[in-house]
Amino acid sequence: MLDIQNIRRDFPFLKQMVHGKPVVFLDTGASAQKPNVVIDAVKESYTNDYANVHRGVYYLSDQATEKYEGTRKVVQNFLNAEKLEEIIFTKGTTESINLVASSLLDDYFEVGDEILITEMEHHANIVPWQLMSKHKPLVIKYIPVTDKGELDLSALPSLLKAKTKLISLTHCSNVLGTINPIKEIIQQIRQNYPDIAIMVDGAQSIVHQKVDVRDLDCDFFAFSSHKLYGTTGVGVLYAKEKWHWLMSPYQGGGDMIKLVTMQQTTFADPPYKFEAGTPDIIGVIGLSKAIEYVQGVGMDNISAHEQALLQYATKSLKTIPGLRILGESEHKAAVITFVIDGFHANDLGTLLDLSGICVRTGHHCAQPLLQRFNVPSTVRASFGIYNTQEDVDALIKGLNKAMKMLN
Repeated sequence: MLDIQNIRRDFPFLKQMVHGKPVVFLDTGASAQKPNVVIDAVKESYTNDYANVHRGVYYLSDQATEKYEGTRKVVQNFLNAEKLEEIIFTKGTTESINLVASSLLDDYFEVGDEILITEMEHHANIVPWQLMSKHKPLVIKYIPVTDKGELDLSALPSLLKAKTKLISLTHCSNVLGTINPIKEIIQQIRQNYPDIAIMVDGAQSIVHQKVDVRDLDCDFFAFSSHKLYGTTGVGVLYAKEKWHWLMSPYQGGGDMIKLVTMQQTTFADPPYKFEAGTPDIIGVIGLSKAIEYVQGVGMDNISAHEQALLQYATKSLKTIPGLRILGESEHKAAVITFVIDGFHANDLGTLLDLSGICVRTGHHCAQPLLQRFNVPSTVRASFGIYNTQEDVDALIKGLNKAMKMLN
């Protein structure tokens, strides 16, 4: 069991008051708060260790490069990637997906090829593929979602065709909380279509559970630092080595070249081939501290704590008349999205804020999914390592108060 009060002391954000009330942060699914070890590492690096990486011959540059590249090793071990070169630093999950889409467009996809995604995807795993299909005519298909909020995998065999070249799907829905059986899905696909590229959006799953990319056997896996208690503006793309030489550079510029002449350019070996320009050096260093922090707490401990909160919150929310939860899969992360009959989500969110309670309202960058459930806007409470049952109680009290005010 976690010493939750000790953990809460690691997060200075939680000490503040909002509208004169102790802050109750229930929006970790959007972006997690940062522990002191991450904040201190960022401050220390900017104060004493800052220099550009890879290019300097002086001591500080060597130190910065060592810390920056040390994070790549931390991430490799965290994901259990086979090779260090399979870890590519990006700005976040969104850029990671865009990188794959853009890099494979010219040499992998042919006109009329098909891309398979799901109805529960974040816009970051929909829009890039739509953009690519405008550059080269491609067909996008969707795995449907059941009323329970799970993928209808019975439809998968009929959707897979000889023309299917890539499948990209979320490991965990940011709206429904559904944890998809990625390993089983990939095994099913590989039986008949071993060469299809498979990408996994791990932005939500990486926070709640252990991830082993070799065990999953995915070709690509993406996640963001800021959801993992790390810095913003930093992400990771795991790309299995076999794809490196088929992928064209996503951007051109400094640090991704071997030789540039007036006529042509030869590119650096991966991963640097995909890391043009000066990166977010300090942010990457902060990511390593965030990973070390959650590993120190223990991913199994985090998962157990959040699952207990999820069960408590689900039971508590169902006591509210007219409240309907979207997504009640048996395999869920600590994310609950709901509507209450007769009340607009934004009104509820605004009044909850007056009680110091931070929730997310709206379509959560998943408009096709909300259209599937025929709701324009919802309230989402997403839990993290620092949340407690008292936070859930505050949410219930705040919702009841808001409903009385709105009646």
